[in-house]
Formats: sequence, C-alpha cells, structure tokens
Amino acid sequence: MDAAPLAHTSKGDVRGFRRGATAVFLGIPFARPPIGALRFAAPVPLEPWGGERDATAYGPTAQRGDAGITLIPEPSVPGDATLNVNVFAPADAAPDADLPVLVWIHGGGFTSGSPASRWYDGDAFARDGIITVVISYRIGFDGFGLIDGAPANRGLRDQIAALEWVRDEIRAFGGDPARVTVAGQSAGGGSVLALMTSPMASGLFSAAMAVSPAIGAVSRQAAGAFAARVAARAGVRADRAGFASVPEERIVAAQRSALAPHLVRARSSLATLLDDGLPLGPVVDGDVLPRHPLDALSDGASSDVPLVIGSTDDEFTALTARFAGVLRLVPVPLALAALGLRRTRRRAYLDSTRRRGAVAVLGGFFTDRVIRSTVLKTARVRGAAPTWLYRFAWASPVPSIGVACHCLDVPFWFDHLDADGVATIAGTPPADLAAQMHGAAVSFARDRNPGWPTWDATARRARVFDAPASTPAVETDAYAEVAPLV
Repeated sequence: MDAAPLAHTSKGDVRGFRRGATAVFLGIPFARPPIGALRFAAPVPLEPWGGERDATAYGPTAQRGDAGITLIPEPSVPGDATLNVNVFAPADAAPDADLPVLVWIHGGGFTSGSPASRWYDGDAFARDGIITVVISYRIGFDGFGLIDGAPANRGLRDQIAALEWVRDEIRAFGGDPARVTVAGQSAGGGSVLALMTSPMASGLFSAAMAVSPAIGAVSRQAAGAFAARVAARAGVRADRAGFASVPEERIVAAQRSALAPHLVRARSSLATLLDDGLPLGPVVDGDVLPRHPLDALSDGASSDVPLVIGSTDDEFTALTARFAGVLRLVPVPLALAALGLRRTRRRAYLDSTRRRGAVAVLGGFFTDRVIRSTVLKTARVRGAAPTWLYRFAWASPVPSIGVACHCLDVPFWFDHLDADGVATIAGTPPADLAAQMHGAAVSFARDRNPGWPTWDATARRARVFDAPASTPAVETDAYAEVAPLV
C-alpha cells in the first residue's frame, strides 16, 4: 500500500491520504480560529504546531447547521477552526515540481456555502497536472457585516489570507506560487472580481476565472443600516462589543430576521432586488475594496491579469416557473416596465431575447440583470486587457429544471460528473462536454489561454459550451441579447 502523503509546511507537517493518483489534504488551517477576541478581527496568522497534523477530514465550516436542499451539496462541519484549505495534488508531485495552482472560492450569496463539497474535489485537475486549493472564508454577518470598531470585509480578508498561505506554502505540495489562478462561482465569482481590484490581493495571483459572478459591492450606508437592523433584532449595541456579547447562533438568527423584510419586498417587487441587491456582502470600504469592482476595472485595475468570465444561459430563469399561472396573464412589456426597463431598452431587449412567454422572459431578465450583464460589462470595461468570454448553453434534461441553470456548469469545470447530487440537476450529463470545459480550465491554468479568441469590442466573441457541440463553437456577438441592458 502506498504511504499516506506528507507535506512539510512552514507551520508544521500535514499528513493527508491518497485517492487514486491524487494526494488529498483536507482542513489545513491558514489562520487562527476566529473566536473569542478574534471573532470580528482580521485573520490572524497561525502559530506553528509540533509534530504531524492530520489532514484526512474536512475542517470546520463557517456555514452552520443544516443547509437544506441546495443545488450544490455543501455540508456544514461543526468546529471553531473555520479558516482552512483543502489541497488536491498529483500524488507523485515533488516539492520542486512548480505545478500551476487553481484556487477555488465557493459561492452561496455571501451568506451560505461550504468548501466541504465533493463537487470541488480536484482529482481531475491533479490528473492533468494542476494543484487545486479550495478555501474557506467567513460568511454572513460575521464575514461581511459592517461593525463599528471592527475591520470591514473580514470575509474578503480571509480570502486574501488564504491566497497568502498559497504563496507561502504551496511549494510543499509541488505548486508554483507564481502560477496561481484564482477562480470562483456565483458569490465566489464576485469575490474574484473584488480581489482583482483589491490592493491587498495584488501579486497573489496571476490569472482569474469568474464563473457566473454575482458581484458584491454594498455601500457603507446600506451596510451600516443593515448592521443597525441586526443589532436591534439581537438586542445589542451596533458595535463590536455589542455583537461580541451574544453567541454566533443569535447573530445568525438576527441576520436572517433582518434580511427577511428585504426579501419580502423583493418578492413583491423584483425591481427592489435588481436595483438594490442584497445588503450583505463585500462593502466598498475604501480600503480592502476601495471602489466598486467595475469602476476599478474600468480604470485599469488588473489589466495585466488574464480573465475568463461567463455564465450559464439561464441562471435564474426557473425562479419564475412557480408563478406561471399568474404570469401568463401579465403582458411582458408591462411587466418589464414595472421592473424599471425603459421603453427604448425594453423594445431592444424583447427584440434580442431568444426566450418566449412571460415566465421565460421575466426569469431570463432576472438572470440577465444579475449575472449575464456583469459578464458583458466586465468585458467592455477591461478593454484590451486579455479577457475570454464563454456561455454555458447545455439545458438540463431534468424536467423540473429544463434549462442551463445556476450551478449546473460546476461539475463540468471540475470533470466530476459522478459526484453526489449531480444527477439530481443534470440527469445523465454528457462526458464530452465536461472534457471540453475541464480541458479549457486546465489550458488556462497552465498556459493562460483557454483555447478560443479573446473578447474584443468589434467581434465580441465567446465560446459556447453545449452538447452536441455548438456550431460554430465560438460565436460572434454571443452576448447580444444582454446588450440592451448594459
């Protein structure tokens, strides 16, 4: 039997396990547990440990309790040491192998999600000579609440601390700290765009991949107002001492209660959610996140960082399906007008969209406003900076889904179609499509080129991933139906 893999980090040795041709190390801490006096602090470097540390089980997660049924199964793991990483490396990689590294940031709307998911296993990347590091970070109010007397954007600071750990320690696993690609999906994709514009993250990665990016850029005013609502529901002062005086579970309950009125208003008027966004996420604080990411990218932030960015075709289209009976009675132009789309843009959008019927058009509008327009805006503001766009167009055969929905593409990027829960949303997914998408990710991480032309303002090309393979695979003006919204 092969010996369990051992890595020698600057903080101490970690012992993982071998799974086929992959050396797996789970739950390696990169900062001290954020509890007690460190609960609302910036991440604090870890003290060295003596001897060997076991790295054969997922570490504690910032997500607490049963997450319920989610598109991506992301279990919660109890415990205090929630700032940890999972590393997947080729089992035969020597410390001086200088392999490229992919750092993955999970999604979850900045309030949920977990790195302890088999969907994020990096076995296929290890097979292809790429080291994968899946990171954790504080979420919800503990991670992103604006608290008087505490550093802002603690969740983003955690992500940066994890990237610093990669810079300092990845050679022990065979990785090259100069060849790091930071990638993430949904809130993780939004985090990628934030990190590209954060001075604190400068130099920690040399390429980026934003999958279905849900951008986070909460104003200080909105974040402060939300913190006051959380404090009122928790019965404490809206400062660090007040929030620290009550246990975490009470703050989580207060957070949910404070979010509820916002979500109720959003359900009664989708325009609220589209215009204002959720009040919990990365804050434009003038420090970690000095400006809105799109504004900073427009002014040249990370113009030297190659970026792959894209979305599924129907991220949230299915959200309106439950209201099909009512929506069939609503004239689509009238509904779009109520959602704030003015007449000229409304006509252009209806002329360009491939969707038909109120349910599909309104659900698609939500998708296009929240995610797909961010993709096109990012490409435009980056100008000549190396940017590759893609679209994931494969529609799930599962009757309750039937479209290329949010999260459906993740197991294709990881080439992990046999992971638990994939069949629930994807049925029997096409392996050749996974090979194409995973191959593109490997090529980008290794060679800084995913294999199709970059986006430019004239041709506006994007790779379209579908099965059977779309013809042509690269489309001109591939995001044309979103253009009226940008």
